[in-house]
Amino acid sequence: MATISSRELNQDIGAAKRAAAVAPVVITDRGRPAFVLMTHAEFRRMSGEKAGPTMLDLLASEEAAGIDFDFERPALVGRDVTF
Repeated sequence: MATISSRELNQDIGAAKRAAAVAPVVITDRGRPAFVLMTHAEFRRMSGEKAGPTMLDLLASEEAAGIDFDFERPALVGRDVTF
């Protein structure tokens, strides 16, 4: 992981972006870590955001309004319990 100062970031934002394309870049302010520059894809991955819509999103969409589903419930399987 690369580390650059705020001053270096201001002087060459392109270099910082190129470095962030490889791995997150720590940006320091007065010698202390203050920010992290990373790609949006890496941010989404780290934040747990899903890459695309969920099945629930797809089923809730207007395009799915005409689809008819018929789900069968499986028989409940259990065991006898003695109290």
